[in-house]
Amino acid sequence: MQRHCQHCGAVLATLTFDGKTREQCERCGAVAWRNPVPVGMALIEHEGRLVLIRRMTDPLAGYWAPPAGYVETGESVPEAVVREAREETGLEIALDGLFDVYSRADVNVLIVVYRAHAVGGVLAASDDAIDAGLYAPGAWPQEPSPTSGAAMDEWFHGVILDIATRWRPTC
Repeated sequence: MQRHCQHCGAVLATLTFDGKTREQCERCGAVAWRNPVPVGMALIEHEGRLVLIRRMTDPLAGYWAPPAGYVETGESVPEAVVREAREETGLEIALDGLFDVYSRADVNVLIVVYRAHAVGGVLAASDDAIDAGLYAPGAWPQEPSPTSGAAMDEWFHGVILDIATRWRPTC
């Protein structure tokens, strides 16, 4: 948690207002808001199958998932989805529309998922991916539930399972 005000540098106090416990600067009154960080994810259809990467880093390092990553300042969520897909898979993509938005109160990210299709490039694991592959519906790698006990891992695994259940090729 943040310990000092980002505006004036004073130590933050824990206060309860609006029915919630929050950190607020007693000197200037600024609230240290804890907002979820947006993540963009691409469900890339390629050759009638879905592109998955084996994640290099947490959450769920070593698990298979669609390519995803944080939205950076200066880019929109769709721009982040296209960038992350290129960085992690080597594919250039075109977005086909919103698939779903996932959030949970005890997790500090919001995942915005787009359907997409490959328009160029060559599928290859890169950046934050150990491996990349194409999977048909019902043929995704079967992976155990995470055992770390972290809310983020458990939630993200649930998001991946939901996508695996619902995704179907458009062709």
